Amino acid sequence: MTTAPHSDLQDLRDRTRQFAQARDWEQFHTPKNLAMALSVEVAELAEHFQWLPTGAAAELDDARRAAIRHELADVLLYLVQLADKMQVDLHAAAVDKMVLNAIKYPADPVRSDLRK
Repeated sequence: MTTAPHSDLQDLRDRTRQFAQARDWEQFHTPKNLAMALSVEVAELAEHFQWLPTGAAAELDDARRAAIRHELADVLLYLVQLADKMQVDLHAAAVDKMVLNAIKYPADPVRSDLRK
């Protein structure tokens, strides 16, 4: 029997577990608290794009790019922690969701149409 290789997401999960355990923070990392923290980080990410015409790379200076990078990391880390608490395999969930989206939005009928 072969085992699946250790993925980058599994590595992040393990690192976030160790980080929280070392600080005795697991007691605070309930699904509700993690979901709320995730939403706060998403809002902080969105703030960096507020009032920009499109948020395209050309509109961002180096400082804003660095801040966005940090916020994206925060979003990912909270998402990984929440998935861990909920026993959700993020990779499998994302692949499954892409299959559902392909069925719901077949390429030809929806091409260049932003309506859902």
